[in-house]
Amino acid sequence: MAYDGKIVRRALQHFEEDKRDREDRARDRREGVFQRQPRLREIDGELRTTMSRLLSTALRRGTDPRAAVEALKKQNLGLQEERKLLLEGLGLPADCLEETPACPLCGDAGWREGRMCRCLKAYCAREQQKELSRMLDLGNQSFETFSLEWYAETEDPVLGVSPRENMDWIYRTCKRYAAAFSPESGNLLLTGDPGLGKTFLSAAVAREVSGEGFSVVYDTAAHVFDRFEARKFGREAGETVEADVERVLDCDLLILDDLGTELTTPFVQSALYGIVNGRIMDRRATILSTNLKLDELARRYTPQTVSRMEGEYQILPFFGEDIRKLKKERR
Repeated sequence: MAYDGKIVRRALQHFEEDKRDREDRARDRREGVFQRQPRLREIDGELRTTMSRLLSTALRRGTDPRAAVEALKKQNLGLQEERKLLLEGLGLPADCLEETPACPLCGDAGWREGRMCRCLKAYCAREQQKELSRMLDLGNQSFETFSLEWYAETEDPVLGVSPRENMDWIYRTCKRYAAAFSPESGNLLLTGDPGLGKTFLSAAVAREVSGEGFSVVYDTAAHVFDRFEARKFGREAGETVEADVERVLDCDLLILDDLGTELTTPFVQSALYGIVNGRIMDRRATILSTNLKLDELARRYTPQTVSRMEGEYQILPFFGEDIRKLKKERR
């Protein structure tokens, strides 16, 4: 799972802040216990000294350290027993002075065997949800809140299916896609007029996939192409523009919305093909959302690009009445 650097940096910042907060609380708790029973502070210091003496004795050369080690172990056990009795006298558990890590797998390091631990991944997932929420209404746009009531039940004479039946199929397709998602899940092309639920279902997919810990980038086509142009023509210096491009290319799921609303230039045509073809070759999943039909896409971009879409994308055609207008009329 390839979270982009911006997400990871914010996640690490909050991870370390929470870790320091836990350490501060543990230190305050220990200090409170020591003030109630000063002998416990002495025992704590003696135990630390005993451990270092055990290590130095065990590593000493030229002598047999076993007798000294056994004596130190006995002293250590005696101190532990005294500490236990003193804590019991205060009505406290025997381990109340110990600093137990929040994550038993990595000991609150955030990394385990060279890989990001699940505890840090959870922070990344939360930061990613915040990022997605800036563009999507993740609070209301979900599979649970999606409704078919806005789609007519009258069969389209040309297509032989009603808007409601068609949307039921699209809804179930998107839900299965999100539930079984992996970076190799394949690609979706959502096409149809505005106001038919393309963004809503895209947000629902983003919410589910992100919640499972996969890296998701949702952005408009216009903004993505702008970032690619900024990198290509050097309009911006620094690492930000490079990071913006990398997150589009490297994320587990890219959702590119409003394709076709940008100013289409030869560079944009080339950039779109690079994104579509590159992510197919790298086996990274992509969802494209557009108000254009396939023939319009072919004219605006290139037949080569649309050929890749037709061969590698599941096409979900939306049709019906504009839901935004219907909701406005019912108010």
